[in-house]
Amino acid sequence: MSTPNRVTKSRKVGVPPAAVFALLSDPRRHPQFDGSGMLVGVATPGPVTEVGDVFSMHMHNENMGDYTIDNHVVEFDPDRRIAWEPVLSEASRTEDEAYIGTRLHHRWGFELEADGPDATLVTEFFDCSASPADFQQQLEGGSIWNDAIAASLENIERQLSAG
Repeated sequence: MSTPNRVTKSRKVGVPPAAVFALLSDPRRHPQFDGSGMLVGVATPGPVTEVGDVFSMHMHNENMGDYTIDNHVVEFDPDRRIAWEPVLSEASRTEDEAYIGTRLHHRWGFELEADGPDATLVTEFFDCSASPADFQQQLEGGSIWNDAIAASLENIERQLSAG
């Protein structure tokens, strides 16, 4: 359920949690399920393995153009939960340069719950409840990500059922 400044959506997929977690914890596989349409490349060579890991993604959108995001892993519970806080990379040169290197405490993540022996309830969330008020307002409390989250969950199901 979504709350102010936190958006969540769930979808049941027909694979065990370990298979879902393997997809989510490997940034090289994120282009397979990105529902935002902003992910254009991966700069990280392998999977994340613990809190404190950082993985980088090359991004693009109309407002910012090309930029790089450094995702700081803040939650890591294998086969159950993974989350990261994005930070605009020092390598980026965009109109939002004021945000470069600044942690705004917004968080993307996934919660996994086994649903029988061969299925998982996957919940994706975007949480900006700890972000500055102006940033929360800019992101409309996270509601701007509703469609992207729904598309990501659909893509996750498609990728894992095809494999």
